[in-house]
Amino acid sequence: MTTSASISVTPPRRLLNTGLWGAQLVVALFMLFGAYMKLAAPAEELAKMMVWATQYPALKTFTGIVDLLGGLGLLLPALTRIQPRLTVLAALGTIALQVLAFAFHGSRGEWPATPFNVILLALAAFIYWGRSKAVPITPR
Repeated sequence: MTTSASISVTPPRRLLNTGLWGAQLVVALFMLFGAYMKLAAPAEELAKMMVWATQYPALKTFTGIVDLLGGLGLLLPALTRIQPRLTVLAALGTIALQVLAFAFHGSRGEWPATPFNVILLALAAFIYWGRSKAVPITPR
C-alpha cells in the first residue's frame, strides 16, 4: 500500500506575478511621492531634500509630471486591464528617467542619491521584463 502526499506548489508564473505587483507598487508609490513633493510641497521643504529643485524649477516641474504619469502608468493599466501594454511603456519610461537621474546626480557630485536611482532602475527593469512577456507592446 502506497500513500501519496499532496504537496501544494505555487506555480512559478504566480510567484512572478506576485513579485511584479510588489515591484509595481513600490516603484509607483515612490514615484507618486516624488510627484507630490515636486509639484505640491512647499519650496522650503523640498529644498531640504533636493537642493537642485530651487536651482532648476522647470526641471522640478517636468520631473514631477513625469513621476506622476509614470506612477499612475505602472498601476492603473494593469489594475483596470485597460491597455495593459501602457504598464510596459511606463516601466520603460521609468528606466529612462532613472538613467537620466543617475547621470544628473552624478554630474553634480550627488553620489549619495544615486543608489536609490539604481534600485528603482532595477525594479523598473524587472517590471518591464516581466510585463512585456505577458503583454505585447504593439496593438493587434
